[in-house]
Amino acid sequence: MMFQNDLFLRAHRGEAIERYPVWLMRQAGRILPEYRAVRAKLSGFKELVETPEFATEVTIQPVDLLGVDAAIIFSDILVIPEAMGLPYQMIEQKGPWFENTIRSQAQFDQLDTHIDVQDRLSYVFEALKQTKAGLNGRVPLIGFAGAPWTILCYMVEGRGSKTFSESRKLLYTQPLLAHQLLQRITDVTIAYLKGQLAAGADALQLFDSWAGILGEDQYREFGLRYIQQICSALEGTPLTVFSKGAVASLPEIAQLSCTTIGLDWNMSVPVARSLVQEQKTLQGNLDPCVLYGSPQMIEQETKKMLNSFKSQRHIVNLGHGVYPDIDPEMVKVFINTVKNYEITNNANS
Repeated sequence: MMFQNDLFLRAHRGEAIERYPVWLMRQAGRILPEYRAVRAKLSGFKELVETPEFATEVTIQPVDLLGVDAAIIFSDILVIPEAMGLPYQMIEQKGPWFENTIRSQAQFDQLDTHIDVQDRLSYVFEALKQTKAGLNGRVPLIGFAGAPWTILCYMVEGRGSKTFSESRKLLYTQPLLAHQLLQRITDVTIAYLKGQLAAGADALQLFDSWAGILGEDQYREFGLRYIQQICSALEGTPLTVFSKGAVASLPEIAQLSCTTIGLDWNMSVPVARSLVQEQKTLQGNLDPCVLYGSPQMIEQETKKMLNSFKSQRHIVNLGHGVYPDIDPEMVKVFINTVKNYEITNNANS
């Protein structure tokens, strides 16, 4: 498909770009009054996720209102456990909550074994198709899923947590069960992501939000092992792996067979570039809290980050999702600073 703006995909592939592409994790969300207006019509977050026409509308909003270089489908990583037979609720101000958890072999055996992803997640695929049509080639569309370790955390814990101690406990007390669950999640995720590509996604991102709570050895065994399976199954697809907080594992993350490595704001761009050289694209990694600052500070910090890239193989983003109380006008300052930045000769193609 021909795009009016294909900077995002060209940066993924390591092709020449005239400027760095920019988008934001959680760009379709509460920072925009227009999103809140759509959300107010509905019973809650899950109805928005599960209603394709509304998911499409809020996915396209940041393209129209912020001028980002890519759209990311409005959905939730927890559609995967729900498709596996573990439904969840999204409770206002508290986050996700599961009535049942997976902490024993008997509970694991209750999960559905034969899952028709196309049927159970049809609302996501329909939203992708409608969004693709609505974008009409303006910018690429990103699909996504949660990484297996992060999905396991919610399935075992049953809710959000600062420590996910029940999930980490499982790795020590029932490692075989943990591997069984991770493999099941991986298999469903691969089918889901392939379905997203078939429905119109131009690129994919894997979010490992809780990677940083594991030590290096554990993340290798219970995290990266399964991410690599996903990368291998999707070889040739523009794919970003974002392992938040896994600073110690960055050398191994750099070896994954994906096209792009997402960096959080604690990760060093020069260190990451030294690891991947020109073989991979990097994405990130401004501290989201910079956007609470003045326009002058945002511009200064954004340029400081841009000056650190030394390569054209970079997609600009924050080091985490944009926080919901950030002023959209400050987000625009960030985006416009990136768009006005001239790539110098130091940024080798």
